[in-house]
Amino acid sequence: MAKSKRHTPAPKAQNQNQDQPTTLKDLLSSDVLEKLKAQADEAKAAEAQRKEQERLQAEEARKAEQKRRDNDFEYLLNNSSMDWKKHK
Repeated sequence: MAKSKRHTPAPKAQNQNQDQPTTLKDLLSSDVLEKLKAQADEAKAAEAQRKEQERLQAEEARKAEQKRRDNDFEYLLNNSSMDWKKHK
């Protein structure tokens, strides 16, 4: 029988590290990376605050419209149930 040849996996591991492309994260210094992360966090916070403001404005507009409708007799008359026997 022929002898089996064994391959060593170490050269493959070294080739994998060399085959991986250099990323922008590797090229940037840590302080620049920290500044970019802080800027991204600020942008996310500003976006969340803007959405919250829009939600509050929509809620206020809805409440104002409901209050206006509650004072409008025609609207109340058209949208009330006509079963007056319940209230005798």
